[in-house]
Parts: sequence; structure tokens; C-alpha cells
Amino acid sequence: MMNSNKHRLLRRQIRKSGFDDADLEKFKDFFNAVNEAYKGYDDDVKHAEIILEESSNELFKANQALKSEVVRAESELNIIVDTIEGVIFKTDMSGNFKYLNKACQDLLGISVEESLNKNYRDLLSGINNDENLRLQSFFAEYHDDFITLLKYFKPTGEKVWVQVRLVLTYDKNGIANGTIGTMVDVTQLKETEIELNQANKTKDEFLSTMSHEIRTPLNAVIGMSDILLMEKFLPEQLENLQILKYSSEHLLALINDLLNLNKFKSNEVKLVEDEFNLSELIQNIQLQFKHTAVKNNLNFETILDSSIPSILKGDSLKLSQVLKNLLSNAFKFTHIGGVVFKIELLSSNLDNTKIRFSVKDSGIGVSYNKQKDIFKSFVQANDNTSQLYGGSGLGLYISKELLNIQSTSLQLDSVEGKGSRFWFDISLKNSSSVNTLKQNQISNTNSIALKVLVAEDNQINALVLKKLFKKWEINFEIAKNGQELLDIYDQKDFDLILMDLQMPILNGYDTTRFIRKMSDKGKSTIPIIALTAFSQSEVKAKTERYKMDGYLSKPFNVNELHKLLSFYSVIKQDVV
Repeated sequence: MMNSNKHRLLRRQIRKSGFDDADLEKFKDFFNAVNEAYKGYDDDVKHAEIILEESSNELFKANQALKSEVVRAESELNIIVDTIEGVIFKTDMSGNFKYLNKACQDLLGISVEESLNKNYRDLLSGINNDENLRLQSFFAEYHDDFITLLKYFKPTGEKVWVQVRLVLTYDKNGIANGTIGTMVDVTQLKETEIELNQANKTKDEFLSTMSHEIRTPLNAVIGMSDILLMEKFLPEQLENLQILKYSSEHLLALINDLLNLNKFKSNEVKLVEDEFNLSELIQNIQLQFKHTAVKNNLNFETILDSSIPSILKGDSLKLSQVLKNLLSNAFKFTHIGGVVFKIELLSSNLDNTKIRFSVKDSGIGVSYNKQKDIFKSFVQANDNTSQLYGGSGLGLYISKELLNIQSTSLQLDSVEGKGSRFWFDISLKNSSSVNTLKQNQISNTNSIALKVLVAEDNQINALVLKKLFKKWEINFEIAKNGQELLDIYDQKDFDLILMDLQMPILNGYDTTRFIRKMSDKGKSTIPIIALTAFSQSEVKAKTERYKMDGYLSKPFNVNELHKLLSFYSVIKQDVV
């Protein structure tokens, strides 16, 4: 009989195997060991089940806590996202919105519920066509990222400027499946930019008008000084006439820089390099300030290193303007003692000569705290400097900028109450020319065989041209406006027309257009040179569009005008 203490599995196996009581007794120890093994296994299983149940309970609790944390984090994230002023969104690859934060209500004028699953083209009405094409290209060509500025209209009709930034998203296989991005309202910034651009445009128009109005009388000053130099004068008057001519020409350069001050900030000021006589340039500057020194009972010493080559190549006009600014300041702020203007050679090779220009005075000096600020525009050494000494505070700023474009900088040593020393080092190109260039200072008086028709409404400018043309024995007529010129030209033939652009009744552009449309080919093809006080950058494109043959700025250089007229005189002779 099988013992009831045997494990159920052992009893089943003994029964199936057909063991009798003798066998059971014979293998008693073996069966007891197997029985104990079965019981131990059952205990292990029960223990494992208990541990598994406990672990399952712990896992359930952890999962519940994690779900709660996720819900809390999502809630906090939604609160944060919804408090952001900009729009955060997600789209599919067709541009349909799949997620939007609450900021879209304010920016788009449409609720989140109304916006979801709608395409950006349906929501951003009135966007620029070019930007629309760029967005379509982004979705079609799978660019990595994209940023643009869009102008659109809310349902209320309000215009809004928005900066949009998009980044592609990818699935686990690396295939693009949508975008995430932001939209930020930049309407105020954009409108401010538009207002600034309009203000700059207004400023440019004002400067252009002022430029024309100032250059017109200055043309008479420069022109008359040239004419006086052509005529007979007393020997002692030569120096005065040279100073008048030199000062008026450099006054023009200063006016040009003042009227185009904004060009420094946009890097529009360019170097115009040409050969010049350094010793003559220094002499002219010295002559200009010699009278100032005598008048104020100050010493004025100019020291020019004799080893410096006479003829160099560079932008002499800008160099001269810097030196004049420095000397003008030195004399303005010096009451006792004097000014030393020194030009010394630093180094020289086959191609370049390096020179140090310095201006030292015994004037009021500049305090240490102000030495950096005085190089800024409209800044002076003290608050009452302008009242006491005059000036605009632009001289040192302009000088600094003029030197910057020549790859050098303005330096300063100064002690308040003891004077100042400004200096700069500059490399100028050497010249192979042995010509002293002095003839450029003398106005050409050679006669010119030419018949010229002039359109000029300013009586003083017309007077200057009349005197010059008589000196050069030119056959000419002057019309006061475009219509008067057309009436004269209809009756007479000429070799050249000098056309002022800004005239009453009929301006120079329209007058030129009428001439170019004349049926008489000989008259319609006459050379027409624009003669105007506007700057070249303002009129060059337009004069070319109206088929003018050239441009000459007022105030004009007498020798340049003579050269121009001589050129057309030679052409006339060749044609004949």
C-alpha cells in the first residue's frame, strides 16, 4: 500500500510503473529522496509566486505613479507652452497643422480647434507669393530647416508680420514625416524698420537737395577763381588767388563729405588714387594756415623731410582734408605758443613710401577721459566747446573715417592744459613720373574750335561759363531752360550740348528725350553732356537711360571741362 505522505506526482508515477510493496520497500530510500525533491520544488514555486505577486504589485504602483507624473509634466508643459507669446506648431509634410499652442488665437486670429488639420495656405492669407513658393519648396524638397518673414492678414483685416522657423522631423526609419516650428509676431519691429527706411529716404532726399543748392553757388566761387587766375593780376595777388581757389575746392570736398556722412557707415566712400605733388600739397596747406597763425600771433612751423619723394600716388584730396581738419583744430584750441606740422619719412622701398604726418599744438589739450570719445561724430572735448570755439564736432570723426579707408588710424597724445599731438602713418605708392605736376594747378587757356549750346538756368553759373568760353574762343549760346534750348536748336546747328538737369519749364531729361526723337538724324545724335550739381551716384543711371553721352559735376574742374570740350573739338575735326 502506497504511503499517503508521498507526493501526488510520485504516487502517480509509482502506480503507472507497476511497483509492488516489495519494490517500494527495496527502493524506499530512493523514493523518499525523490519525494523530498518534489516537496522542495513545490515550496520553491510557492515562494516564487509570492515574490512575483509582490513585484507585480510594486510595478503596478510604480506605473501608476509614472502615469501621474507624465500627466503632471504634460500639464505643466502645456501651461508653459500656452504662456509663450510665440506660436509653437507641428505639421505633416503637406503643411497641415497637427498641433498649435494657444498663442495662435492672438497671432492668427483663429482658435486652436479651428486651426488644427488646416493647411498653412488656408490660415496665412495674403502672404507674399515669393514666400509662398519658398514654403512649398521646403515641403517638396525636404530642406533641413527654413526661416522666413511673412506678411499676412488676420480675418479682421489687420496686417501682421511674422517670422516663421521650420525644422523637419523624422520617423524611426529616417524618413521625414512632418515639421515643428515657431511663429513670432515681429510687426512692431518690421514697421519700425519701414519707418526708419522711409526716414532714411527722406534724409537722402534732403541731403540731395542741399547738395545741389550748396554746390550751385560754390560752382561760381570756384569758376571765378579760375577765371581770375587766367586774367592779369598783380604779382602780390597770386598767393591770395591761389588760396581762394584751393580753399574753395577743399570746401567743396568738405561739403561732399558732410552731406554724405552716412556713406561712411555703409562703406560707400571709395579711394580715388592719382599722382600728386606732396610738397605742393603741403605748401598749399601751409599757405592757407599761415594767415591764421599771423592773425592770432601764433608760431607755425612746417617740417617736411626732404628725403620724401616729390611725386607720390594716393588720394590727395582725402589726405589733404584730414591734414586741414587737424590743423584747423590745432589753431582753434591754441591761444599761446603755436603749432608744429611735421611730415617725416618712416620707410621706403621700390613700390611704397611710408610717411608719418603729425600736428602738435600747445593748446588746451584733451582730458584722458575724453580722448576716446572725441573721435565719435558730433562729440567735442567739453560740453561748452562748441559755444566757446565753434565747430560741429565732425572734424575728427571724418578724419578717422577717411584714414580708416586708407588702412591707417588716427592717434592722439594729449595732456589737458598742455597741448595735443595728433598723428598717423600712411603708405603711399611711389610714382615713376618725373613730372612735377605743377601744370595741373594752372588753368588751360588754349582756344577750342567748337560750337556749344548750353542749358543753364542759374545766372551766376551761366556767367562763369560765358567768361570761360570767351577765354577759350568757343562759339556758344546759353538757354535758360529746356524749352528755350529746343527753340534755339531747332533753328541752329551745334557740335555739343551741355545740359543742366534741373531746370524750370522743361528739365534736362525731358529735353534730351525730345532731341533723341528728332527726325533729323544729325540733330538727334548730337553729343549731350549732363552738367549738374547732383552727385554722380544720383544721376549716372538716369543719364544713361536717357541716352546722354557723359556727365560733368558742378562745381566742375576748369581743366576737366577744357579737356572735355577739346575732345569733342578733335572729333569734330576728324568728321570734317
